[in-house]
Amino acid sequence: MSIAHKRIVCISAIVFSLFSARVYGLDEDAIYRVDGLKKPAEIIVDTYGVPHIYAEDHYDVFFVQGFNAARDRLWQIDLWRKRGLGELASVLGEAYVAQDSAARLFLYRDDMYAEWLAYGNDAKKITQAFTAGINAFVALTEKQPELLPPEFKLLGYKPALWQPADVVRIRSNGLWRNVTTEVWRAQLACQKQLDLAAQWKQLEPAWTTAIPQGLDPCVIPDDVLDKYKLAKAPVVFDQTLATAIALQDEGDHSLGSNNWVIAPERTATGRPILADDPHRGHATPSLRYIAHLVGPGIDVIGAGEPALPGISIGHNQQIAFGLTIFPIDQEDLYVYEKTADGYRYQGRSEPFIEVVDSIEVKAETSQEVTLRFTRHGPVVAETETHAFVVRAAWLEPGMSPYFGSIEYMRAQNWREFEASLNRWGAPAENQVYADIEGNIGYKPAGRFPVRVNWDGLMPVPGNGRFEWQGFFDMDVLPVEYNPERGFTGTANSMNLPPDYPITDYKIGFEWSSPWRYKRLWEVLETQDEHSITDSIELQRDYTSVFARRVLAHLPELKAQPEGTLLSKWDHVMDPDSAAAALWNVWYTRHLMPALGKTLAGDRAVPDNPLDPQTVLALLETPAGRNTAYASFAPAVAETRALLGSEPSQWQWGDLHRIRFQHPLYDQAPPELQAQMEIPDYPRGGNANTTNNTGFRGDGFDVASGASFRMVVDVGNWDNAFATNAPGQSGDPRSHFYDNLLDNWAKDDSFPLLYSRTAVEKNVAFSITLLPGE
Repeated sequence: MSIAHKRIVCISAIVFSLFSARVYGLDEDAIYRVDGLKKPAEIIVDTYGVPHIYAEDHYDVFFVQGFNAARDRLWQIDLWRKRGLGELASVLGEAYVAQDSAARLFLYRDDMYAEWLAYGNDAKKITQAFTAGINAFVALTEKQPELLPPEFKLLGYKPALWQPADVVRIRSNGLWRNVTTEVWRAQLACQKQLDLAAQWKQLEPAWTTAIPQGLDPCVIPDDVLDKYKLAKAPVVFDQTLATAIALQDEGDHSLGSNNWVIAPERTATGRPILADDPHRGHATPSLRYIAHLVGPGIDVIGAGEPALPGISIGHNQQIAFGLTIFPIDQEDLYVYEKTADGYRYQGRSEPFIEVVDSIEVKAETSQEVTLRFTRHGPVVAETETHAFVVRAAWLEPGMSPYFGSIEYMRAQNWREFEASLNRWGAPAENQVYADIEGNIGYKPAGRFPVRVNWDGLMPVPGNGRFEWQGFFDMDVLPVEYNPERGFTGTANSMNLPPDYPITDYKIGFEWSSPWRYKRLWEVLETQDEHSITDSIELQRDYTSVFARRVLAHLPELKAQPEGTLLSKWDHVMDPDSAAAALWNVWYTRHLMPALGKTLAGDRAVPDNPLDPQTVLALLETPAGRNTAYASFAPAVAETRALLGSEPSQWQWGDLHRIRFQHPLYDQAPPELQAQMEIPDYPRGGNANTTNNTGFRGDGFDVASGASFRMVVDVGNWDNAFATNAPGQSGDPRSHFYDNLLDNWAKDDSFPLLYSRTAVEKNVAFSITLLPGE
């Protein structure tokens, strides 16, 4: 589409009503002059809402990526920045001072030279261009205020300008582990129940932990991690900080991802096929954003987080790549004895480091907060006698979450890809790889602390006896390149080789349940001519290996009323399945709690969900089976109460629905609410199916899973497919706000277009950017 055929949007255009159905420059052709751009550039938005960015300078690509991210997601990324930097109170008021203070504890505060260099030679330059692009769009909204997303006027503030360091100083947006389970384990140890902890959450590879020498687990207060959780918590509106902390607690469950890659000799295409679907909490807008970046030395498409430059899951002209979490233990809780003037370390008193910060408060006087640190990190709690610090690898240089993708997304072969992962810090990831030469590979990556004299499973005294001895080289982690089996993949479960020397390299012992991984393997092992359709269907697979395993232990269930629903069930959790509805009510509300009580005996039942592998072990015992049979009738009664008296009318999707809701929906006026409104849909599956649709709390609504998915026919790049729910845009006024939801909710996909020819056949609108005069 030529400039001559576009309507030039006048920057001084008349300001339309905030909630107008039509906004000039929104979802339509436009031309803008922007300061900071070196050469003309173009954004072609395809009919699915994916922006294809074409620039004539390598770093202009990232400038335009920042501009475009702001165009589609300005309120989301501005809120991300304010939450991460601890600036919420400046626009939302005094109620957010505590959350701001907590966030500032976990900012990167070290040397920026080391920080930028840790990611690659041009990381700073890329980020300067990206944030300049964001700022260019912010400046544009000053001249053309109708482009400003409506949330800003609703809340009464304007977007901030970005500094490059903002992108990498924020660390609290990653998926971290395992300080919360350290504390949980210590609380059980205080009650002399460390054996129960080992059964409640099984360690893999098999491992027995012990209380570190000198630790009194009973000195750790119940609220020791409240500031840590608050620092990571989402922004909640018109709710309490306790709600934010609770949301963070709930958000850690049922998360995970799948990825796999198939070698050419096992595919129908004769080319590799790579698939990836990261699972996170569902949100409006989506956590992920799809973009295509084209310029000198770069042609990469896929998804990342909109506040970050680059692409973390996708492909370029030569290679494809996808990630899932690999649970390296990157955290420890340190417990210090306090002294009159500090804390005890190596037999002497060492003073706390104190930083006094001023937190701006909307319509009120700024408040000063004192942040305390030790040599190991931020102080998250104190009692009269002790101080507690989270030591986190992710506060080291080079650990900004996902930012390391700016290096590997430009790799052209396995050697360059593997080398770039040696820089990867956080979060720790399983990376799968394929290239147009037919090679496939797998490599985990992440900063890996050396703990010589403990295993990282419990808090440790901060007296100097438990120190990290640096970090391991990446070559101690397993790697696969063109494996003989012809495929590889991961799903967050324990996937270390059987002979891995875990005593030498204590990566971590807390993995996701193996059921998605087992399902991937049982399908991929049987497919000698795996197709793109096969990968798409596997991402949407509702078969529960875990339900199959449980029911195999309970052959007498068929004798109970409605027991045949499960005994004859194919273990597929389709939305219209009556058996799936009964199974999920039974397992989550009756069977698992009952087995937990059986295991705990006269001891208090831990808050965490019982490990599914422990469930299976209990069902191998007569007492466990008797408990299971006794729990079934109450589950049937509850399912009748929820879904009616006639089992043939039960449908899992009537209980298990996806309900996307804008976080400001309840505060919005009716006209804006109508634009924010998103229909709900029935879903199948649960957290243990490949199509992960985890739920939490008291209800069954879907809370987490894969909003973004990708399947790639490597080398035939236009034959790639994706999803992103509810849509690409965060602006409720945009057509692309929820245009992808129906497709996603019905387990379909859209084409992830790559070639310029394919893109130009599917143009929704385009934006030309010209250098400022």
